[in-house]
Amino acid sequence: MVTPSLQQFTVGVEEEYMVLDPSTKELKSHQQAIVNEGQKLFKDKIKAEMHQAVVEVGTGICKNVDEAFSEIIELRNGVHKIAADLGYSIGASGTHPFSLWEKQLVSDQTRYQELLNELQQAARSNLIFGLHVHVGMEDRRMAIHIANTARYFLPHIYALSTNSPFWETRNTGYKSYRSKVFDKFPRTGIPDTFESIEAYDSFIQLLIKTNCIDDAKKIWWDLRVHPVFNTIEFRICDVPMTVQETITITALFQAICAKIYSLRRQNINFINYQRALINENKWRASRYGIDGKLIDFGKEKEIPTKDLINELLDFVDGVVDELGSRKHIEKVHQIFETGTGADRQLRVFNETGSLIEVVKYIEQSFLVV
Repeated sequence: MVTPSLQQFTVGVEEEYMVLDPSTKELKSHQQAIVNEGQKLFKDKIKAEMHQAVVEVGTGICKNVDEAFSEIIELRNGVHKIAADLGYSIGASGTHPFSLWEKQLVSDQTRYQELLNELQQAARSNLIFGLHVHVGMEDRRMAIHIANTARYFLPHIYALSTNSPFWETRNTGYKSYRSKVFDKFPRTGIPDTFESIEAYDSFIQLLIKTNCIDDAKKIWWDLRVHPVFNTIEFRICDVPMTVQETITITALFQAICAKIYSLRRQNINFINYQRALINENKWRASRYGIDGKLIDFGKEKEIPTKDLINELLDFVDGVVDELGSRKHIEKVHQIFETGTGADRQLRVFNETGSLIEVVKYIEQSFLVV
C-alpha cells in the first residue's frame, strides 16, 4: 500500500517513435496520417512532431508505474497497428542508424516553422527521439528542491537509456549520440541549481522579458520543473528500445524524487554538485553507457558506472515498496546482463555488418515487454 505521503508522486511518460518504410527501413514521412488515425483512438495522447517521420505519444497521469506500464503497452500496440494498416512500420531508437536528416520533411505547423526560422539548421537537423518522464508532486517549492538534488543522478539513468550509437550511416563511437545532436539547441543540458521556486520563476520571466523565449517550454534542459504542470520533467534519456526499459527508467526517476522528498521531511539534505561536475558524468554516460566509469564526487574518484547505479538502487530501496515499483526497478540487472539498446544495436551490427539488420532488430523489439 502506498502511504499518503508518497501518493503525490504520480508519473507520466512521453515517447518519440521513428516512422519507417517497411521495405527500405529508411525513415519515412507519414504526412501525419498515423497521428490523425491515432487521435481517433487515443485523442491527445498521440501528437505530431517537427519532423514528419516522428510520432509522439504520452500517457495520462498515472498513479503508479504499473499503470504507466499498461498505458505504454497500449500506446505502442495501437501505434504499431495503425502504422501497419497505413503501410508503415515503427521503431524506438534515439537516432535512426542511417537515414539522413537532410531528406526528411518537416511539419508545416506554425509552431515548428517559427522554431525552424529561429534555430535554422540546428532545428532542421534535430532528427532525434527521446523519452520524457514527468513525476508529479503537490508543492512547487518541494519540486525545485528535489530537482536541484536529482540532477546528480541524471547521468546514472541516462547511461541505462543509451540507445543511439549510429548517426547518418556512421558508428559514432558514442552509446548515445542523440545528446550530441541536441547540444546544438540553446538552453539544453544539465541545469543550474535555483535557491527557490521564486528564483526559478524570476529566471524564466527574465528570459521572456528579454525576448530570449516566448514561453517556458523553450527551456529544454535535461531536467526542469515544468512551467505548466506540477511535475518535474526528466528529459535526458534516449527513447528506450523496449517497454520494460522505459518503465524501469520511469520507476527510477519516481523513486529518486520520493527518496529526496523523504530525506527532506527528515531535515536531511543531499549535496548539490556543480553543473560542470555533473556534465563530466553526462559526457561519460553518452560515450560509454553502462560500460564506463562515472565520478563519485564524494570520494573524488572514478567508479564503474554499474557500481554507482547499484549504489543508486540502494539509495532508493527504502521507498520502492511503498511506490509499488520494485519489480520494475529490479529489471536494471537485466539491462546490465543484456546491455542497453545501444549495446544491442552494436552487437547486431558487429554480427551482420548491416545497418538494415540493425533497424530490423529495432522494429522487432518495439512491442517486446
